[in-house]
Amino acid sequence: MKPQLFAAATLLASMTLGQTAFAADCAVDVEDPFALEAAAIEEIYACIKDDLAAGYATEGDAVASAYRDWTVSSTRPAVAGAHGNRLLYTFANDIAAEQYLKYADEGVTMPVGSVLAKESITISAKKKAAVPGPLFIMTKGEAGSVPETNDWVYGGIQPNGKPMKFKQSFCHDCHIAWEAQDMLAYPLEEFRLAN
Repeated sequence: MKPQLFAAATLLASMTLGQTAFAADCAVDVEDPFALEAAAIEEIYACIKDDLAAGYATEGDAVASAYRDWTVSSTRPAVAGAHGNRLLYTFANDIAAEQYLKYADEGVTMPVGSVLAKESITISAKKKAAVPGPLFIMTKGEAGSVPETNDWVYGGIQPNGKPMKFKQSFCHDCHIAWEAQDMLAYPLEEFRLAN
């Protein structure tokens, strides 16, 4: 098995294992998350949001314990296609919020100390339920601190509060597609909140 394929399989397995610890019983009557209507997504989020926050914070991670007090970037979670076709909801800390919520297409440079936390919800066709996915985290470091990722450090917290383990390239190899936006993918345009 190629190293990249093995790393991807390991990450997906860890994300799946972590989902079982705090899986909420939120029924979903579609198998494809892209088929969900707005009202269904809002119902899912209302059902699962407390489990997300409680699960991520279980092990005391600083970001996982604080992100819900940050600026939310969209009106609701949405499926963008990245992160395994999960419903995603992004929060920006005070340092990141002003620049991030401009949703600029070019020339973006996020300030050092910017942190973005992205909740995720998996639609399980097997369980016919919405279950917590990982909390994905991006942190902007000092210039030159991590040149291979444009000074971003990628992390994640499983739904049971345990940190995810993966190579930085696993995330960065996808985020490089948004190099002009300082590696940032934004919420779907129709759901964005502006500052």
